Amino acid sequence: MLYHLYEAQRALIEPFSQFAAVAARLYATPTSPLAQTPFSQRLAAAYDLFHRLGKEYEKPEFGIHTVDIEGVPVAIHERVEIDKPFCQLRRFKRYADDPALLLRLKHQPVVLIVAPLSGHHATLLRDTVRTMLRDHKVYITDWKNARMVPLEQGEFHLDDYVHYVQEFIRHLQGKYGHCHVMSVCQPTVPVLAAVSLMASRGEKTPLSMTMMGGPIDARRSPTAVNNLATHRSYEWFENNLIYRVPAGFPGEGRRVYPGFLQHAGFIAMNPNRHLKSHYDYFKHLVQGDNESAEAHRKFYDEYNAVLDMDAPYYLETIRIVFQEFRLVQGTWDVRAPDGRLERVRPQDIRGVGLLTVEGELDDISGSGQTRAAHDLCTSLEPHLRRHFEVEGAGHYGIFSGRRWREKVYPVVRDFIRQHQPPAAGPDEAMVHEAELLAAAIERAPAPAAEPGGGARRRVREA
Repeated sequence: MLYHLYEAQRALIEPFSQFAAVAARLYATPTSPLAQTPFSQRLAAAYDLFHRLGKEYEKPEFGIHTVDIEGVPVAIHERVEIDKPFCQLRRFKRYADDPALLLRLKHQPVVLIVAPLSGHHATLLRDTVRTMLRDHKVYITDWKNARMVPLEQGEFHLDDYVHYVQEFIRHLQGKYGHCHVMSVCQPTVPVLAAVSLMASRGEKTPLSMTMMGGPIDARRSPTAVNNLATHRSYEWFENNLIYRVPAGFPGEGRRVYPGFLQHAGFIAMNPNRHLKSHYDYFKHLVQGDNESAEAHRKFYDEYNAVLDMDAPYYLETIRIVFQEFRLVQGTWDVRAPDGRLERVRPQDIRGVGLLTVEGELDDISGSGQTRAAHDLCTSLEPHLRRHFEVEGAGHYGIFSGRRWREKVYPVVRDFIRQHQPPAAGPDEAMVHEAELLAAAIERAPAPAAEPGGGARRRVREA
């Protein structure tokens, strides 16, 4: 019922929000007669703020069209490689018209970034993806909003999350021969389970695992997020946070943990900070500080865009990860697609590089929670392990922003390189073929429209 009331309220507010957007432009446009009054700037700012507080935030785009590699702007084309009921595997394909650069791109490591399914969209890792593209072939899990998934697609469980990760790993291994896996926050647990089960079966495992700010052992340095899970019963979460999707969406009737409740929880963690941020935004508009105002818009366009999570997945995560700690207790059984139960045994992982990254000031995954992966992967030799604590970084700082780009990324990049097998050097035939292709494209007329925007002439990355 709460979900239905929320949608009714949103439908009621939406026209007023749109009116506020029009009014803000009327009072802010210099040529408008309404913009000539002394208070026009303040009125425009007030209407703009009301519009942003009342509008619905859709899923943002990644918007990565070019990346600078070795001083050359390389075009990026985003495409869906695998489309599953609850997730898409997206690739960010790079294009270059320099044969030498093309060959270097060809032999760079393949990385699967597993994005969190914990409220926000995968676009929250936009900065992570953009930075990784400098030196890697990048794929990412783009989780779907559960309210957009029809009921006939079935439920989504934590076991399904593990299966998805395994399927994506096998796909990349089949395509390239090997891959690396990078998990950010919540997926550190299912990714470790996925690789553990592959190792137990004797399957080929990724070359390395990079785990960043995740609740491998949520008992260590518990945060407000951990305390909520342990101080409330499983039944409390099921009775108070799970609702059915109302009419008007493809997933009508599906039981979900609604995005608007998750967003309310995010805000409740730091209400004063968000209140101050919105007031600062109002002042920036009044002062004509467009750069600061645009930075605010970009942040909250991402932060306010949330998705619904399928109820079985969310409740199982609460119970298995945050209440019963089955991974670290050695009691977690995952149901295979054929119905068999398989015990998750991280101690079976061998020959895989393990890098764990934590933020010194992380208030979501406390100190030591991610590092616990080393205690579970007991068969890994010392030279395959590394832990890195990012001084002065909070949760988001370890995968986005200046600290990520300047401190964390060099460590991640070098660790992946360390565990990447030597590539066979390009032979003369390959070089000659690339040169002929580049020359042919040079002579060809420029196409009217190109994927991803960017450089006019391109050679496809092999």
